[in-house]
Amino acid sequence: MGNDTVNAKDERPVVLVVEDEALTIMDLSDVLDAAGYEALQSASAERALGLLTARTDIVALITDVELSGKTDGFDLARAAAQMRPDLPIVVVSGRSKPDPDRMPDHARFVARPCRGDDILEVLGTLMAP
Repeated sequence: MGNDTVNAKDERPVVLVVEDEALTIMDLSDVLDAAGYEALQSASAERALGLLTARTDIVALITDVELSGKTDGFDLARAAAQMRPDLPIVVVSGRSKPDPDRMPDHARFVARPCRGDDILEVLGTLMAP
């Protein structure tokens, strides 16, 4: 498996990545992986909320605005912020503009085109103590 210790994976902070575009989520997951995070992938907001409910080890949320399903990334960010008020949230979009009325107070908006590193940098500032 390439892991020297069995627990190495378990000790990595888990970041929930919600994106229905396969290449985008793979790229972002690779960037997170390289930075020492474990990327937990979800293609829908509904599944993401289920994961947030079930897993206490998720330390941050990165979501695209445009998602398949009824719930978009703004709604997901708001629901996640209600469930976990201290959760760092990054909302990413290539089409939507940041909507202050729909963004949780502590969430940050990143406009596409951007690199995974840009998202990682914003995440880092949100997670800094």
